[in-house]
Amino acid sequence: VFYPSIMANSCRKLIFNIYIVFYCSAVIMPQICICSQFTSSPIDQFNKDPKAFPIATNGEIFPWHELRLPTVVIPLHYDLLIHPNLTSLDFVASEKIEVLVRDATQFIVLHSKDLEILNASLQSEEDVRYRKPGESLSVLSYPAHQQIALLVPEKLRADLRYSVAIDFQAKLADGFEGFYKSTYRTLGGETRTIAVTDFEPTEARMAFPCFDEPLFKANFSIKIRRESRHIALSNMPKVKTIELEGGLLEDHFETTVKMSTYLVAYIVCDFTSVSGTASSGVKVSIYASPDKWSQTHYALEASLKLLDFYENYFDIHYPLPKLDLVAIPDFASGAMENWGLVTYRETSLLFDPKTSSTSDKLWVTKVIAHELAHQWFGNLVTMEWWNDIWLNEGFATYMELISLNITYPELQFDDDFSNTCFEVIKRDSLNSSHPISNQAKTAIQIKEMFDAVSYNKGACILNMLKDFLSEDTFRKGIIRYLKKFSYRNAKNDDLWHSLSNNCLESDSASGGFCYSDSKKTSNTLTFLRKNVELKEMMATWTLQKGIPLVVVKREGRSLRLQQERFLSGVSKEDPEWGTLQERYLWHIPVTYSTSSSHAIHRHILKLKTDTLDLSEKTDWVKFNVDSNGYYIVHYDGQGWDELITLLNQNHTLLRPKDRLGLIHDAFQLVSAGRLTLDKALDLTRYLQHETSIPALLKGLEYLELLYRMVERRNISDVTENLKLYLLQYFKPVIDTQSWVDEGSVWDRMLRSIVLKLACYLNHAPCIHKATELFSQWMESSGKLNIPTDVSKVVYSVGAQTTAGWNYLLEQYELSLSGAEKNKILYALSTSKHQEKLMKLIELGMEGKVIKTQDLAALLFAIARNPEGQQLAWNFVKENWTHLLKKFDLGSFPIRMIVSGTTSDFSSKDELQEVELFFESLKAQGSHLDIFQIILETISKNIKWLEKNLPTLRKWLLITT
Repeated sequence: VFYPSIMANSCRKLIFNIYIVFYCSAVIMPQICICSQFTSSPIDQFNKDPKAFPIATNGEIFPWHELRLPTVVIPLHYDLLIHPNLTSLDFVASEKIEVLVRDATQFIVLHSKDLEILNASLQSEEDVRYRKPGESLSVLSYPAHQQIALLVPEKLRADLRYSVAIDFQAKLADGFEGFYKSTYRTLGGETRTIAVTDFEPTEARMAFPCFDEPLFKANFSIKIRRESRHIALSNMPKVKTIELEGGLLEDHFETTVKMSTYLVAYIVCDFTSVSGTASSGVKVSIYASPDKWSQTHYALEASLKLLDFYENYFDIHYPLPKLDLVAIPDFASGAMENWGLVTYRETSLLFDPKTSSTSDKLWVTKVIAHELAHQWFGNLVTMEWWNDIWLNEGFATYMELISLNITYPELQFDDDFSNTCFEVIKRDSLNSSHPISNQAKTAIQIKEMFDAVSYNKGACILNMLKDFLSEDTFRKGIIRYLKKFSYRNAKNDDLWHSLSNNCLESDSASGGFCYSDSKKTSNTLTFLRKNVELKEMMATWTLQKGIPLVVVKREGRSLRLQQERFLSGVSKEDPEWGTLQERYLWHIPVTYSTSSSHAIHRHILKLKTDTLDLSEKTDWVKFNVDSNGYYIVHYDGQGWDELITLLNQNHTLLRPKDRLGLIHDAFQLVSAGRLTLDKALDLTRYLQHETSIPALLKGLEYLELLYRMVERRNISDVTENLKLYLLQYFKPVIDTQSWVDEGSVWDRMLRSIVLKLACYLNHAPCIHKATELFSQWMESSGKLNIPTDVSKVVYSVGAQTTAGWNYLLEQYELSLSGAEKNKILYALSTSKHQEKLMKLIELGMEGKVIKTQDLAALLFAIARNPEGQQLAWNFVKENWTHLLKKFDLGSFPIRMIVSGTTSDFSSKDELQEVELFFESLKAQGSHLDIFQIILETISKNIKWLEKNLPTLRKWLLITT
């Protein structure tokens, strides 16, 4: 899954208590590998203490009490028949599940949520062979665990296969999960309905009764009934279509490869497509609603190029005959990697050259790269349980970097990857963070695992590991990992083993070790030593939360290093600091460069303190070369002064990414009380000479954050002086920006960001030009194409008048471009009139003009507006119950709504108000981990202002 993060305009999915996971031999099927989690059988447990078991909906005892399914019965093959009715908005379906019984049992437990089970029956292999009718089964339901139990008349025997048949029906879901309805409007104003699935992580059970856990891989044969005006799509190519009575058609699809339930997908729609063929012969198709077909061509080009890249990079052919990418009108996340049928939010797949900007193109390319990487990481090899979802999402996020650097070097994505790490550092430096591999039991906890830690931190530690091992060694290791665990499940240690072992499995001698020559003993010891070291090192990054701070002090030719846990919002003077540091230790692969050498020096810091000796005298030292390491660096003593002097004298002596990293680390250290704000601000003074746009934008980003913080608190003197400083100091940058689409990707990003900031600060020339372009656009009845890089700022300036705002809302409703709609909606949210902002929220809740999928982003944007922050927050408090009817608790939209409307608060009264609201939700049984994150963030904001506002005020008076 790809989850967008509005805050950074970028991003995207535990060991179960006493659950012991290890690989075991299959009983019959060669790749079945699911091991029992209990020493005694479920029947024994049930007979021993039936009172410990829950009560089913019919009043009988439900024979299973765990959240995880028993493993005595495992699925081998599903035969699914689905018939959705897009008029009555429901579906009827039937399935046959071939199961293997691993231990004698009198019941089969599987998942089912909001499905009406009509009947269930069981056939043995012998019954199937002699075509005997199945025996009817009693069905018990326990909705609290989303489970049903099928009670069998006679005990099922171990090591035999059975066939379970179930007929069921349900309404198409109203939200964005399970088998749900989605609508779109045609150019002629007609509303059309499609039916689409989205199952990750735990929603396949909303579409059909199943063993809905990643370990229960099986093959799926799918049949779909539809009307002739629709088409049906599924994971595999269509084999045939049968005509039924009443004009209905039944599509039969090829049987899938072995896969987890969350990757099953099917769609009934009236979409059109564009297709091409990859080098390996795989047919790739992009589907969209008919009026948006013209926006599918870039996605086809990118998909073909990226599929070719991945097949070559992983040395494994994409295993399916076709790959469909479908733009869904209503979609909660950015995209979902269903094997062979990848679904996307329209803005993540469609590209309109007339309205989509360079950043829109980068976004689409990045999301396609992410989802195609999942066809290997996640689909071919799947994590054993959701605690290790980072093995899917961290890898897919990391592979965006690797793939786009090769396939689309002109997008210069390499220069943007550091922001992937910077974004999660804000989250990971809070005590409320969690380890990458984290316990998750309930459906809500599983959903919460799909966050920046799993995606971004996962990608960043992989990038750090690649830099440590070398790109060639790292690539060979992941190829080994993918080949060894194809169509199976894996865990953390399997990855570290694959990366440590320098030989392919086919080269291995007895015992599983690699011998490359006659020195078997020494080679084995080398392998074991390396294996243990890598596993031990990476455990410090995956099994403990947080990010390390490396403190560097230069004394002559000696570098004294010290590591500690980096905590923003907590300084060394705070009483809790010592307790929060206890037992934290990382194995940090540090890199550094000096004034006396171009070489990159490497060292693994395993201890709390260490000393490095320099070979020669040096004027300065810079750690974390190119920001490849996931750690923050503080230069003790004169270290920061030396680097500030260096930047002012000749900033090009440091690599561009090193300058970027210095700006980031300096402002992070301010939040932890390790560096004074005036020192960090002094560091940005060189930016008027900066030649690297990413570094320049990073400095501007922090200055704008300061401005928006004091503006929201209405600290007028500081707000005015900071505005004056920004407009004066960055005047050369602002004045050189053109209002046309030209230059490199970063030239165009600079143009978008700088002009947006200048107009926000009421810079007269900017306002004048934007007003002129907006007037021309209105006079042309929207036919004039505003340059895509500046359209958002032009719309935002135009939205400040009543006539402009109303016209934008009209154009929003008419536009067929998701990219343009996003820009218009943002502009509408910048109005200073609260009644207009309230109208937007009402339209978002209604879900017709502004789709419900965009409500979370809308509330987030309104809360960024000083005139809308309290409005958005009050709305969330007063309409919490209504919001939960639209989005599941724990889902990405709900987390975004809560965080987006509260995390910029910075007063004690606001903190108290949020605390009271969260306490009331907990009392109602609603609890999310993000509540603690938000409270800690607000506390950090309060501390930051109390400590740094006087310094900021004084610095601005001196500077301006």
